[in-house]
Amino acid sequence: MTKATSAPLAEKPHYEILDGLRGVAAVAVVLFHMFETYTANSMTQIINHGYLAVDFFFALSGFVIGYAYDDRWGRMTTWDFFKRRIIRLQPMVLAGSALGAMLFYYTGASSFPLVMSTPWWWVLIAFVIGCTMIPAPPSFDLRGWQETYSLNGPAWSLMWEYIANILYALVIRRFSKLVLALFVALSSVLTVALCFNIDLFGCLGDRGGSIYTVIGGWSLTSQQIVIAVSRLLYPFFLGLLIYRMGWKLTLRSGGMWATSLALIVVLAMPHLGGAGEYRWVNGLYCAVCILLVLPAIVAAGVGSPLRGTRTTALCRWLGKISYPLYITHYPWVYMQMSWAYRNPDMPLGAHILVFVGTFILALLTAYSAMTLYDLPLRRWLTAHWR
Repeated sequence: MTKATSAPLAEKPHYEILDGLRGVAAVAVVLFHMFETYTANSMTQIINHGYLAVDFFFALSGFVIGYAYDDRWGRMTTWDFFKRRIIRLQPMVLAGSALGAMLFYYTGASSFPLVMSTPWWWVLIAFVIGCTMIPAPPSFDLRGWQETYSLNGPAWSLMWEYIANILYALVIRRFSKLVLALFVALSSVLTVALCFNIDLFGCLGDRGGSIYTVIGGWSLTSQQIVIAVSRLLYPFFLGLLIYRMGWKLTLRSGGMWATSLALIVVLAMPHLGGAGEYRWVNGLYCAVCILLVLPAIVAAGVGSPLRGTRTTALCRWLGKISYPLYITHYPWVYMQMSWAYRNPDMPLGAHILVFVGTFILALLTAYSAMTLYDLPLRRWLTAHWR
């Protein structure tokens, strides 16, 4: 463990375009999940490649971790690093798990057959598991989807975020640029294999409609662990390498809008190749996006100037709301799905109203949790613990 001085570490300025892009990706994830209610499979899904937002988050995380902490290890212990990450991530993990527990029984319908047969004390155990980020095996499933966290499905990516942070603090931070580049190259093989459904470890098996995508990672089965690791490593390693190499792409004007548009196009692109012999085309698209396009968007967000007070304010707001929105929206999506399954014959206008209302409710929940709970608690923890 590195010996640290007693002087506090000042917060570094944010790359505000990256903050804005994180918010854009979070909104896209919410819409992607809500549209899943009305699509039969991944090939017909609206905002079809919205799942790539998770891979984008991992790339952002690698860059931001390097930027925030690479030059601080002479003044910061490993435990100091862990405390900082816990303060940043854990309060909203608790909020998402609590919301999922409170709304759990409201989602009991044909879409979630296990809900109404789950005893209350099992829900409390799932709540504790979610709060502590202990990964739950499929035998703990409460909903029928084999999620690692049945009360708040998207928390699976936070578990892997924690794993990446632990590996960074213990091992990866010591990598030279050359070693890091080697790991980027090696992990790119995992990305390509997943995108083209090449079963390197004999674990992928039957992926059904998710073949030639990177969809998955939310369960502790061998298949889902391979998918999660393959999704995590390359973006995280490359994001860190982008920081250490100082790679930038400079857009002289409109950097926020250009990068946001590029990200939206990547995530909203329809499924490619169809269901026949050209299905592999979608795998090629995913590979190109993860290996090249998403890192280029990160590099452009780093290197492009941000102009205009309104654009700056928007980026800051999107950056603040992004994590609370991502980690608290899914309990409301469970509710929306349950309502839609119970009421398939309701008029289109009713479904639109419920859809829009759910989206607004998710935004309001995230904003309220951020302002009334997350920010005050983080300030208190910073003052009294860090």
